[in-house]
Amino acid sequence: MAAFKFLFLLLTLLAVQLSKATRPSSFSPNFNLPGFNGTKWAVLVAGSNGYYNYRHQADVCHAYQILKRGGLKDENIIVFMYDDIANNELNPRPGVIINSPNGSDVYAGVPKDYTGEYVTAANFYAVLLGNASALSGGSGKVVASSPFDTIFVYYTDHGGPGILGMPNMPFIYANDFIEVLKRKHAMGTYSEMVIYVEACESGSIFEGLIPEDLNIYVTTASNATESSWGTYCPGMTPPPPKEYKTCLGDLYSISWMEDSDVEDLSTETLEEQYLNVKLRTLNNNTSEGSHVMQYGTQRISNETVSVYQGSCPTNHTANPLSSFDSMGVVDQREADLHSMWHMYKEWTGEPQQKEELLNEIKEITIHRTLLDSSMITINAQLLGDTQHGSQRGSGLPLVNDWNCLKSMVRTFETHCGSLTQYGMKHTRTFANACNNGVSEEAMYEAAKATCSSYNMGKWDPAIVGYSA
Repeated sequence: MAAFKFLFLLLTLLAVQLSKATRPSSFSPNFNLPGFNGTKWAVLVAGSNGYYNYRHQADVCHAYQILKRGGLKDENIIVFMYDDIANNELNPRPGVIINSPNGSDVYAGVPKDYTGEYVTAANFYAVLLGNASALSGGSGKVVASSPFDTIFVYYTDHGGPGILGMPNMPFIYANDFIEVLKRKHAMGTYSEMVIYVEACESGSIFEGLIPEDLNIYVTTASNATESSWGTYCPGMTPPPPKEYKTCLGDLYSISWMEDSDVEDLSTETLEEQYLNVKLRTLNNNTSEGSHVMQYGTQRISNETVSVYQGSCPTNHTANPLSSFDSMGVVDQREADLHSMWHMYKEWTGEPQQKEELLNEIKEITIHRTLLDSSMITINAQLLGDTQHGSQRGSGLPLVNDWNCLKSMVRTFETHCGSLTQYGMKHTRTFANACNNGVSEEAMYEAAKATCSSYNMGKWDPAIVGYSA
């Protein structure tokens, strides 16, 4: 009996040792954990320009500081920003950008990889794919990642159904972006990727489009049909410092970044950050909030935030986290006019400049009114009184024929002027036209008849470019 017990113990010990020998070692180059023996990469994109879009570049600069503090190297952080804010004549603190009322400077040290005319969709795609030969201008930095690397992508700007804005035309279209992500996956040059998107209708970029097997996890500021929101705006609570007449941040963006500022990212999971951001972005379930969404490979949300954003030193002193009380916000598409009106009302400079500001407000308002009214007229002509025709249900892509959508947009802009950051909301009408079999010729005739007497002025696509 004793001999049997000894033999059993011996066999058990051998089995344990065999298990250890065959189990993947944490020191093995084949140990398949995200980021193991790999590099953390990040691509940060502010898709707008102009002082009254201050918040988008402030968002991106803040994101950079989080990543830099977390240990990512500048050579692995690629920044797209127009860079016309920090030293803008309207900036009350020259050379400084803040992202919250009591925030410190987030502009210092930010790499200027792709600025001005080089902030384009084409360069963004080339950077993601690691294709330096396809770049036009800029620093030349690309995501030269390996199969063991992780990638964090953060985009903030205006959006619309199926599109994301860029300061230089054309816009980012969902089908093109998803195709780039599929190509990146097929190349086998990353382990996992996390994408955060701040934009109106940002859920429409991924809904029904992104496969679940790309090892890409996405959260968006809103679902496929609602706006996202600017915050820390003049005249709201909490307000920016008195000298600022523009919004400092965006609700979803400051929610995830202020969370990253104060949490231990080596223990907080992506799912936990998502839940915190979701709660705050709902804005106490008011009508001035949005539904943060998740898409893609959802199991990735179980990983810690530090896998993608790095981990903050324990001695870091973050800016105080704002409470989760209701935030004063403004619709992204109205934030510029909101700020311009506050600037006008409190103007203390030359009267002539104040009059010029008022004229700019009037011009913008007139063009937006034209966009709205022309879309109502064209929609009625093309789809009749069928409540905008057949619309896609939840979970389905915006449109099947993306070339049709782009063609409709170009035809409209030829006769009625650029959609601009405001008119991006109308792409769903164009998509419905395509989904209901409306021809490009019919759109041409409707747009021409509706806008024939309109002087497009500075919104002529021959001047500003076509958004598609």
